[in-house]
Amino acid sequence: MATQPILATLDLLYKEEALGAQKARYEKAIASYKDYFSSNGEKIRLFSAPGRTEVGGNHTDHNCGKVLAASVDMDIIAVVEPLDDPIAVVKSEGFDESWILLEELDVVESEKNTTNALIRGVAKGFKNKGLKVGGFKAYATSNVLKGSGLSSSAAFENLIGTIFSYLYNEGKVNPVKIAQISQYAENVYFGKPSGLMDQMASSVGGFVAIDFKDVESPIIENVNVDFDSFGHALCIIDTKGDHADLTPDYAAIPAEMKAIANYFSVPELRHLCKHDIILNINALRVRFGDRAVLRALHFFEENKRVEKLVNALKRNDFQAFLDSINESGNSSYKYLQNVYSNSHVEQQGLGIGLNIAEFALQRKGASRVHGGGFAGTIQAFVPFELLKEFKMEMEKVFGGNTCHVLKIRPVGGCEVTLG
Repeated sequence: MATQPILATLDLLYKEEALGAQKARYEKAIASYKDYFSSNGEKIRLFSAPGRTEVGGNHTDHNCGKVLAASVDMDIIAVVEPLDDPIAVVKSEGFDESWILLEELDVVESEKNTTNALIRGVAKGFKNKGLKVGGFKAYATSNVLKGSGLSSSAAFENLIGTIFSYLYNEGKVNPVKIAQISQYAENVYFGKPSGLMDQMASSVGGFVAIDFKDVESPIIENVNVDFDSFGHALCIIDTKGDHADLTPDYAAIPAEMKAIANYFSVPELRHLCKHDIILNINALRVRFGDRAVLRALHFFEENKRVEKLVNALKRNDFQAFLDSINESGNSSYKYLQNVYSNSHVEQQGLGIGLNIAEFALQRKGASRVHGGGFAGTIQAFVPFELLKEFKMEMEKVFGGNTCHVLKIRPVGGCEVTLG
């Protein structure tokens, strides 16, 4: 996938009714940058990196599976100026300043799970691939809900990669390469064993089907879809769950899937088929436990569902699309088992959200767990005629401004102009 620099206008990235608020948001960020760094802002440039929504392929990417995902109009923006010194400085609104020396890029164990780790990891990833890095200072602000399944960490990684690309590589670094570098930063430097979907959807942008059979050269297909034309809104509902201490829950899913794959002397489940599991199910249950087997079975059916989702959209069969979304949610709840943590069974906000959504949708639309799961958000496709009531019912439970109607934006990480 070749790339050319993108100078995006606000109307490309955001809903029409939000343009005034978004322009004010950028102007406030510019003022904050000038104030924080005591700068006149002569050399400032503006960048944006989107959150992402997973539509299909729940926990398939880390086993070389297929996904359907999209970049959305919730994003991280940054006001940036280059520096002559080899230092990257990032001040994120509401957080302490982060900075690293770009000449010291080895993994720092004490930095794991920190912003510094992500910046350092992206810089190292660029250097590993023979790309240029250089100093900069940035003021960043985000409306990507943390712990939302919109993947705020992938958006931040993509932002840093986009800054390095535009400031020091003419904006021509392949978005797939930025995604791979971002995953490297998250896995090796940050310490979270994520797959590649989050980073890829944020970096590539648009509504895309991705096949990770070859993670070095994933197959990416743009899927042209306008949910408005089907009379449905794409909603993300923040159930206010806490993602703290849930990394072991996330990590267990790829670990259990890969353990079963290793039983057959292959690295990932993608190299097998469901029949392999069924033929050996008794031995697998004894050796790895029933949950691991169920998660493997989920993988194979979820992989097929991605194809069903894409084909349904291509033939404009939106009811078949909704049916597959509901099937995906059902499989995640029962077989993948990522709707609540076994360590915190008293906290089941996702389950509460799914119950309320099912009631509010009145047997229409669709809803499912969103993203990694265990806490955070659910996703719903809501008929326009039910949207007002749906939003009201969800926010009765989870509070105001927790049901968000999203726009799929056509580009990933990019430079932005206010002109």
